[in-house]
Parts: sequence; C-alpha cells; structure tokens
Amino acid sequence: MALLEVRNLTKIFDLAESPFSGRRAGEVRAVDDVSLDIHAGETLGLVGESGSGKSTLGRLILRLIEPTSGSVNFDGNDLIQVSGTDLRNLRRHMQIIFQDPFGSLDPRYRVEDVIAEPLILHAEINGRDARRKRVRELLRAVGMDESAMPRYPHEFSGGQRQRIGIARALALRPKFIVADEPVSALDVSVGAQIVNLLQQLQRDFGLTYLFISHSMPVVRYLSTRIAVMYHGKIVEIGSTEQITARPQHEYTRKLLAATPEMAAS
Repeated sequence: MALLEVRNLTKIFDLAESPFSGRRAGEVRAVDDVSLDIHAGETLGLVGESGSGKSTLGRLILRLIEPTSGSVNFDGNDLIQVSGTDLRNLRRHMQIIFQDPFGSLDPRYRVEDVIAEPLILHAEINGRDARRKRVRELLRAVGMDESAMPRYPHEFSGGQRQRIGIARALALRPKFIVADEPVSALDVSVGAQIVNLLQQLQRDFGLTYLFISHSMPVVRYLSTRIAVMYHGKIVEIGSTEQITARPQHEYTRKLLAATPEMAAS
C-alpha cells in the first residue's frame, strides 16, 4: 500500500468578478482530476512550468487549501474527511519546505523559537531545556550549529535560511515532506548543496518526498519517479530513467529539449 494515495483531485478557482459587468469572468481548473501514489521512502519529482498547478497540488495534498473534489489518503487515513484533533495529529507527519527562505520564517522570532514552534504547538517536548536540546540536534542535522539559536533569520544567507526552514520541517519527525521549489530562489551552487542535504536527510530520517520543481535536471537528480504536470493535469508519470530517456508525451519532450544538458546525457 502506498503511503500517499491521491485520487481524482480537483481544484477550481473562480476568477475575480469583472469590474465592468460585475459578472464572474470564469474559472480556472488549477488541478484537474489528478491521481497518483507515493510510496514510503521514495521521492516523486513533480515537474512542470510555472502555472502548471504544481504548488497548488502540493498544498491540496497537505490540505493547506481545500479541494473542489477528490480524495487524499495518507497512511491509511482519509485526509479530506478528518478535522479537528484528528487532522492536527495527521499534520504532524506531513510537513512542507517552502520556496522562499526569506518569506517563510517569521522575522520576529529567533532561530531557536522558529524551530521550536512546532514542538510547542503539538506539545511534542515539554520543558525548555529538552526543546533546546532537540533544536541543537536539528540544526546539526542541517549543517548548522547552536550559535544560530539566538540570532534572527535576517542575519543569515538565503541558503542558511533554507536550512533553518528544513530544520523546522523536521522538528516533529514527519514521514512525508512536500518540498515546494526549495532551491529556485537560491543560486546554483547553494541550491546544489540544499539538494544534497535533502538527499542525506532522506536517508537519515527515512523521509518520503514530493519534490516540486520547474527544473528537470534537479528533479532527475533527486527523484525515484517523475510526474509531469501540464495545465493542471498529470500528463505522464514513470521512473526517472523512463521519463528522461523514453518520454511519451509531447510536453515532456519539450521540457527535455529545453534543457540541453539533459539531452546530451
């Protein structure tokens, strides 16, 4: 059984009313009847151009936004039907790493408090000393040390901030992480370091990833399987080798052709 089963997931957004007529201008199917499975321990890379619906799908899976229709089953639980305490308990096992390391951390909080916040909200660890010990462990896991704890996010580089965000996502020892374009705001060398860190953390913590990116080379490097998204639909899904060497869909071939280093390898 898959850790995550998505079936016929759809999200329709109403466009804003026309300022002239007062009528609805229509609707957008941001995610259109998507079905996929993600198995424990794997990385499913979700690739597509900006506006293809990738981030919306990631947020629907975590129920950060509500779907129009469809189902999400996580670890045997119907995520769409649960609420209250049951949803809260499931959420501890599902976390997100955001694209923007500048905007995803509260600038008013010290790093210690940023990372400890989930531990406090979920009453995971009682006592300041015990929480501080966990924060130190998490910082070490992402390649930082306790000297970061009393400082504020603005005192760090973009790559360091993303490491802090990853430490926060790991605080509750989740099973599943949505990594939503986690390196697109970073330069290439720093982004490569973050990708390698995610790979190491997957081994160390037994994580399962949905890795969202517009970059086929990054997705190919990190992913077990690849799903290609176009206009809200999954147009192709398969092993990394199959998608990159024997693509079936025209859109997948266009993505590969737009990346010369992929075609040459």
